[in-house]
Amino acid sequence: MTDNKDESAKAATSEQDLAHGEVVEEELVEGAPVRRRGIYLLPNALTTASLFSGFYAIVSAANGVFDNAAIAIFVSMILDGLDGRVARMTNTQSKFGEEYDSLADMVAFGVAPALVAFFWSLNGLDQFGWAITFIYLAGAALRLARFNTQIGSVDKKFFVGLPSPSAAAAVAGLVWCFHTYEPSFWLTALTIIVVGASGVLMVSNVLYQSFKDFDLRGRVPFAAILIVVLVLVVIALDPGTVLFVVFLIYALSGPFRSLMRRSRRSSEPSV
Repeated sequence: MTDNKDESAKAATSEQDLAHGEVVEEELVEGAPVRRRGIYLLPNALTTASLFSGFYAIVSAANGVFDNAAIAIFVSMILDGLDGRVARMTNTQSKFGEEYDSLADMVAFGVAPALVAFFWSLNGLDQFGWAITFIYLAGAALRLARFNTQIGSVDKKFFVGLPSPSAAAAVAGLVWCFHTYEPSFWLTALTIIVVGASGVLMVSNVLYQSFKDFDLRGRVPFAAILIVVLVLVVIALDPGTVLFVVFLIYALSGPFRSLMRRSRRSSEPSV
């Protein structure tokens, strides 16, 4: 009889929460499931800021301010990296946060880079231009969907396919690096290659180093801080070019590693 009353009370509470539009999630507290109402403010505020930066990139590109659009995508990358880390550090992970982060990533690293590249260089190619843009957009959507289904089932040292933030950085870096150049055949061809290849690499099975095993909390030699200073100085001298080159090299590193592995296998003597 008591169990029936408890179930009825839970059902009534659930109906009230739904009526008020409140988010209700079940968490484990000391091994016992506990229902909590509401969302965590800090990590979701960072996700919202990342979403806003992606939206700002689209608006800037539509108005022809392509350097601001590219910078906004890189700001989204920084904020996207922070929200997950802040959630883990403050123990405020939630299912709502994961879903919200994926939707924000789709805008910031899927829709925004695609439209920035389209408005900048590809809109003069008619159907072919938006077809290349859609390849990137669809690749980002499929990449995010696959990533969400592979959480906990793949080696954390590697990403399967080019991560969508890195693909967005390659496209944004291209725009930032060459936004002052006059339209030309070689620049349009380069844009087609970078945008199209980024979309294909996101849905490929090529492995990319995740750097999640890189320990930032351990002690390092004093001279290591000088390397950090030099890196910051180099980026500050020409951030668009440096970031484009860095993320282009990272995008190419996956296929290069894959070719090297195949070459080693083929050179091994068969038993």
